[in-house]
Order: sequence, then structure tokens, then C-alpha cells
Amino acid sequence: MGSDRFDVDELKHILRPGSSAAKIDWGNEEHRRCMVACMVKGAYVLESDRAMGRTEAAALAPAWWESFHFRLNQKLTDGRSIYGAIYEHVAGPRHPAAPRYVVAFRGTMLKNPDRKVMVKDVILDVNILTNTLKYRTRSKRARGAVEGLMADPARSNPDREECADVWLAGHSLGASLALDVGRNMIVEWGLNLPTFLFNPPQVSLTPVLNLLKATDKAKSGLHLTSFVWKVAAGRFSDSHRENMGQLFKKLEPWVLNLYVHDKDWICQGFIDYFELRQKYRERFPDAGTVWMTISYRDMLSRLFGEETGQPHLLPSATLWKSRLETDAHGLQQWWKPDRVLELGAKSYSYTT
Repeated sequence: MGSDRFDVDELKHILRPGSSAAKIDWGNEEHRRCMVACMVKGAYVLESDRAMGRTEAAALAPAWWESFHFRLNQKLTDGRSIYGAIYEHVAGPRHPAAPRYVVAFRGTMLKNPDRKVMVKDVILDVNILTNTLKYRTRSKRARGAVEGLMADPARSNPDREECADVWLAGHSLGASLALDVGRNMIVEWGLNLPTFLFNPPQVSLTPVLNLLKATDKAKSGLHLTSFVWKVAAGRFSDSHRENMGQLFKKLEPWVLNLYVHDKDWICQGFIDYFELRQKYRERFPDAGTVWMTISYRDMLSRLFGEETGQPHLLPSATLWKSRLETDAHGLQQWWKPDRVLELGAKSYSYTT
């Protein structure tokens, strides 16, 4: 995850040289992305400060949010570990496009000196694979913290449809937590929270095929076969198709920002999901719409009488792809300038 120490020199494109006073243009995507990525890093360093026993005077975490005129409102804890943080904009004038709160979730810390916390992180990674993360204590606490924040009468903008003063963000495992919280807020509360997911986990066959050195023709054939199977399953499950159609209508206004890398196998599933669905919708419009609401894990769950709905099945998103040559899964790439990342963006929606 790189150094815990905040380095102003890495953020000259959004910070004044020699000063920690941010000159963020809140209408600029690059500035928003860099700031939010740094605040997610702050959640990592909060846990690192705790695990390494750093005193308040020696703590390295505060610079990751104070540099952007935020203060720590609340640490989000699961047992003794810190898995996230709620940051609040400091008192004073605030740009209309700036958030009042940023809720940030860290990912797995494999080098955490607290081995029990590291093991718990890995167990939660497995829960992502089995689609059971939402039942874990960490997810429940994360949802509760954000629900409490949104219900706070002191909030300045309690708009029920577009709550742009509260942002969600996370990296890797933390991106899955932010995804779960955001889905809960839009589906259960009707609240649309801007969401920034860095390297969100979603498994795919593509990395396996790459490892096996499969040809492009073989990959295309396998994807097409999978498409046919899913569409056929969807045609024979009217209730599931109807339920997913209703869910997608609720989710559609929520346009997430997904920050991914082609060489990061951990988030390859999201790249495949959006790019393949666009390809198939252009070729087979009706069938492509059915395909995007079906997953193999949903099929398996229905065999046991469960109706789930995989979290990666999303109607709307903007996919931001980095082409940086190194550290495809690293958070630190996301506070670099657009030109360094050669960043490209593509927006996807359910109705178009």
C-alpha cells in the first residue's frame, strides 16, 4: 500500500507548493478522485497507527484528510480494528459541489502487524466471493453508521433523492463495503450517495483464461456460451427477471464511479460485466438486457430457494480505467494526474 506518510510532492497538481492548503476544484473529476483516494488511504493509516502503537503526536494518518480541510468525525471499528472513517469538512465556506462528509473504508491489510485483524480481513475477502459480506458485523456496522449520519437532523442537506453532501469511498475490500452501503441507501432509503470505488473486487474467468494463454477466439466463444446460458436461464425464471427489473429501476439513478485497471485480476469482473453487456446489448438488445440481471451464483442460490441479487449487477456506472504500467491494484495510483494514468472513462446505464 506504499508509505503511510503523506507526501505533498505527489499532489502538486491539486495542492499549492509548500503549503497544505488545498486548491481543489470540486467540479474537476481529477481533483475529486485524488482527494477521495487520499482519504481512503487515511483509513488505512488510521489502522496502521493503531496497530503499530503510534502516539497521537507521532500519528501519520491526520495529514491524509487535514490537507483537504477535513477533520475526523468518527472512527469506524470492528472489534479492535479500524476499518473506516467518517470525515467532516471543517467549519467555514464550502464549495457547493464539495461534500460535507466523506465515509471511507480501507481494504485488506496483509502486512498488518496485528495478525488477528489481518486474518479477519482475509475472511471478509472470502465473504465477497460467497456473496455473504452483507451479513458480517463489519458491513452491518458500516450501514448503521451511514444510516445514522443520514438521519442526523444537524445535516445541512437532507434531500431525499440527491444527497451529494455525503460521499462513500473504498478500496478493494473497502470498495465492497462502500458498494453494500450505497446499495442499501438507494434501495431501502431512496438516498443517492455519490460513490467512489477503487479496484472493487469481482471475480472473472478472464484472468484464468489469460493464465492458460487462451486465444481471443477461445475467450470470445466462452463468453458467448456463458451469455446464451444466462439468457436461457433468465427466460425460464419470470419471477427473478421481474424482481431484478424492479431492483434495477431503484438502482438506476445511482451512478457509481468504478476505478479499475485492465491488469488487476481482482476487479476484472466489473470490467467484463460492463464491457460485455454493452457488446451484447448492441448485438442482441432484448437478450442483452436479460443477461445483465443474471449471475451464476444467483442461479445456484435459487436452486436452494434463495433470492439474492449479486452486488456487481448494477444498472448504472462510470468505468474509469487506468493504464499505469505498475501496481495495478495499488491505491496510490489513484491520486496521480490523469495524464500519468492515461485515464479513460465510459458511462453505462440500464435504459440506453
